[in-house]
Amino acid sequence: MVIKVDSLPLQAKAGYTAKSPRWAIAWKFPAQQGQSRILDITLNVGRTGAITPTAELEPVTLAGTTVSRASLHNEDYIRDKDIRIGDQVLVQKAGDIIPEIVESLKDKRDGSEVIWQPPTHCPACGSNSVRVEGEAVRRCPNLGCPAQIRERVIHYASRGAMDIEGLGPAVVDAFFRAGLIENAADLYALKPEDIEELERMGPKSAANLVAAIDKSKSQPLERLLFGLGIRFVGAKAARLLAENFGSIDALMAASHEQLTTVPEIGDTIAASVISELADPDMQKLIRRLQAAAVNTTQEAARTGGPLEGKTFVLTGTLEGLTRTEAQKLIEEGGGKVTSAVSANTDYVVAGEKAGSKLDKAQALGITILDKNQLLQLRGRSFS
Repeated sequence: MVIKVDSLPLQAKAGYTAKSPRWAIAWKFPAQQGQSRILDITLNVGRTGAITPTAELEPVTLAGTTVSRASLHNEDYIRDKDIRIGDQVLVQKAGDIIPEIVESLKDKRDGSEVIWQPPTHCPACGSNSVRVEGEAVRRCPNLGCPAQIRERVIHYASRGAMDIEGLGPAVVDAFFRAGLIENAADLYALKPEDIEELERMGPKSAANLVAAIDKSKSQPLERLLFGLGIRFVGAKAARLLAENFGSIDALMAASHEQLTTVPEIGDTIAASVISELADPDMQKLIRRLQAAAVNTTQEAARTGGPLEGKTFVLTGTLEGLTRTEAQKLIEEGGGKVTSAVSANTDYVVAGEKAGSKLDKAQALGITILDKNQLLQLRGRSFS
């Protein structure tokens, strides 16, 4: 259930945080809980090296599904809740979606429970695990760790990064099992005949996938930077770095001071960029990507365009223009795209099946544009 202020003028006055409106709140019914037992605590290694403990549970039915695993987040979470292997626990789905352990039922312990110890080594590569002061997560510092590489390849191919259609986790796993790839650079050496005999593949799907991999070579540098999985570098930071440095080589040569002169790039991101781009395995990967003709450059951000200083909101489906293409068009013209309509919005670009954003824009008297009007305002055609 969503409870919200009904008055549009009051909504506009209340405004928004960076992620949500201040005039609305979600109210949910209490989560259904069930009792289970922790059979074991296993470890998973993510693309940034984070080693996450996971509770393996006796299966329990919650909200219509069977739950047999739940993330335990980090060692502090386990210690604070005094969770032990063998414990009877209360389990629920946070937000009716994500399984979580509410508490251990300490009165049901019989003395056979085992206190879990944080890992001293990475479970995938054996490297000494590290926990940086001030962080809750223990990490594997080895960028050559096979578990990290797998997750990095999946991230590299994802929609927000290099957008390789058809290259999901199952296909990536099949490639690793078959020994076809060791990292993302190996993708560009694949041929249809190399993969058409794999599970989930065939001549047509293999050809389509190789074509999608080849197409990704032309993605802008910001997509590549995001796809490399550098810690703390999300899509926005990747775009800022790409636009300000223009090439992967210039970024690799940048100093801490040069990086922090970029708006919104602080000490933490700068230190992470320098550290990861200086890693021999990362440098080798980048050189191989360059040798495979993957684009590693990007034009600097344009200023003084026809849309400079204007804020846009996109809603609905624009015929012949994806949301990403429309946003790029606006940003290249000097404009800014936000996700929510407010009194500070200059234009709302509305397509088919536009929703509540269009209604709010009309109530606030904001100018509504269709695709053709956007193109006219931008001063160009799009094909």
